[in-house]
Amino acid sequence: MKLTFLSPTKTVASSKYLLNTGTKKILVECGLFQGPKEMRLKNWHHLPLNAHEIDSVIVTHAHIDHTGYTNRH
Repeated sequence: MKLTFLSPTKTVASSKYLLNTGTKKILVECGLFQGPKEMRLKNWHHLPLNAHEIDSVIVTHAHIDHTGYTNRH
């Protein structure tokens, strides 16, 4: 089992983690950047993985910085 942190450092926004069990890829959180325009422009970047390979998404709570990016793709 492997957990990859896809979230940036030095910010609490844009929470994203990939849990790879070996047979499944589970995205934990899928949030948007918030704050200054410089940060919000990052919301237009693609995920650093192929979204079609994700088997499921787990969201811990419904704040936009944890769920908002799911609507992007």
